Amino acid sequence: MARLNDDGQWIVLMGFLISIALLFLMLIVSQATLVGQTTAEGVLEFPKHEIRDLRGQVIDSVGEGEFTRDISEDIRLLSLERNHALVQIDKEPGPLGTVMITIRFNNGVTIYEETLLI
Repeated sequence: MARLNDDGQWIVLMGFLISIALLFLMLIVSQATLVGQTTAEGVLEFPKHEIRDLRGQVIDSVGEGEFTRDISEDIRLLSLERNHALVQIDKEPGPLGTVMITIRFNNGVTIYEETLLI
């Protein structure tokens, strides 16, 4: 009576496991590319220069004692016209004679908020 030879089943099973492992690794590599692209786009779209300019102008105006509601309104209108961004600047008295400034920047993609003690 001939005996059934089952050595070939191990080869098929190992091939199946290796193909599943390769599929899993391919899925990880494709997702890593998408995550890297999304991160790079987020970094490129962040309005670093606009926020830096706004922050510098507010700090200079407050430091020179020229920051008034009219200047705040002018900055808001300029940001809306040039950067298509909503800007809100709040000025409050801080501790020990300092001034607490809160800057809010929103261009529809990036929302930025910072509180400064000057």
